[in-house]
Amino acid sequence: MGLIADLTSVKVFFLICVAVAGLYGAATVNKRILYIQVAPAALALIFVALAR
Repeated sequence: MGLIADLTSVKVFFLICVAVAGLYGAATVNKRILYIQVAPAALALIFVALAR
């Protein structure tokens, strides 16, 4: 694809950013954000780790 798209560290960084933003949103706005944003990010992190 691109130069950055194939780097695992970049994928992990942005997935962690999504998860942290979801945790902050869940703590400040609505607990439902945990299921909508954090759970898919955590699942994607697991799949990225397994793909290595």
